[in-house]
Amino acid sequence: MRVNTIKYEAFDEAAAVPTGGSRLATSLTLAAMSLGYGVVQLDVTIVNTALDAMGRTLGGGVAELQWVVSAYTIAFAAFILTAGALGDRIGAKRVFMTGFAIFTAASLACAVSPNAIVLIGARLVQGLAAAILVPNSLALLNHAFADVRARGRAVAVWAAGASLALTAGPFVGGALITLVGWRAIFLVNLPIGLMGLWLSWRHASETTRAASRELDLPGQLAAIGALGALAGAIIEGGALGWRHPLVLSAFAAAAVLAVLFVWRESRAAQPMLPLSLFSHRLFTLTTIVGLLVNVAIYGLIFVLSLYFQRINGLSAWWTGLAFVPMMGAVLPVNLLSPRLAERIGACPTIVIGACVSALGCLGLLRIEAGTSYWAMCAQLIAISGGLGLLVPPLTSTLLGSVEKARSGIAAGILNATRQTGSVLGVALFGSLVASNSAFMTGLHQSLIISAAVLLLAAGVIGLGAKEQGHPT
Repeated sequence: MRVNTIKYEAFDEAAAVPTGGSRLATSLTLAAMSLGYGVVQLDVTIVNTALDAMGRTLGGGVAELQWVVSAYTIAFAAFILTAGALGDRIGAKRVFMTGFAIFTAASLACAVSPNAIVLIGARLVQGLAAAILVPNSLALLNHAFADVRARGRAVAVWAAGASLALTAGPFVGGALITLVGWRAIFLVNLPIGLMGLWLSWRHASETTRAASRELDLPGQLAAIGALGALAGAIIEGGALGWRHPLVLSAFAAAAVLAVLFVWRESRAAQPMLPLSLFSHRLFTLTTIVGLLVNVAIYGLIFVLSLYFQRINGLSAWWTGLAFVPMMGAVLPVNLLSPRLAERIGACPTIVIGACVSALGCLGLLRIEAGTSYWAMCAQLIAISGGLGLLVPPLTSTLLGSVEKARSGIAAGILNATRQTGSVLGVALFGSLVASNSAFMTGLHQSLIISAAVLLLAAGVIGLGAKEQGHPT
């Protein structure tokens, strides 16, 4: 992947070699980082299988269930940029381990929640911890693997584990709910957290600290407010109506706060979102693609979980099994992706992945209430296979488009935009299917939107890179 060589020559590659740089240490560092990213992705989708069970136990309609899912991703998206900057300031290893400890404790709080309000609050804390884990896991990988090709393959393994966790979430959740109950989906994080903490403490090497790196608290508050108001407007719009005064007020507040955020970032001495990064064309393109892809994929996982349970009457167990083919497709495609990118280029690989997922969405347009699962199995595999194909080159291309010294904040921006896409996808698609009587119409609309968004993502990266004259 030639894109990864951009601007690296101007920096000291030796700085990226860990002090205890044995092959075993780097392999176990990769294992720890994969556990961190994997548990974050697991909790994005494992909750979807439990939606019906949680709704029966805790009460509430689709809007409350959207908040259980979206509280996590809102905090994830809003805090991730500050978390990346914090890792640059005091060391990625220290921050990563703190995030893992918070995530594990918040998972326990989710498991013992007595009502929906407490559960939503605990999910917010989980999302905050997830925001800490992801950018710092990438920064530690970037630190551990100095060689460009080795780093690309390490990122592929890191992404493969996360993608596997993402697609395994519904299956694992269905099994745990059937055998133990929905609270078990959060307890499963405890042994993962303890293992990740031990491996990180024992084998990860600390990154160089940039003590001069400041935290942009006004920008952070504006980002939280803008994203929370936008998600709230979309979620409640489905329940209250799009012309309700509260919904219109939330949209207005989101717009004002978004403008204030950009204004703040353009003037801050050390912004949480350095707008100068967007002068790198490939950085901008990959960031946009990350946003668009997550709108489609995460929104669909939410509505398909409701479709299997509420429309087709499947249990949590059978709903989980319905996602097994998706789980099986992701891992081999993730591992194949970097080799394909080395052969044909990173950007063409991303384009192919987005188009494959879009075709899968279009292929599902014929489903109705009671449609046989086998009539949609191939399309589900295509959706997840396309995702698995595009994520490794997308991540590696973004990291390779900026200086190593800014890898932490760059990784944070990518994941912030991806999680923002997740928030918007769940909020929008959930609103479209909020009424059981109009569920199938909303599902078909969601599939059309997903296909359009994925094709737009393919066009953005394909045409954008071509216009720049970049071969990858």
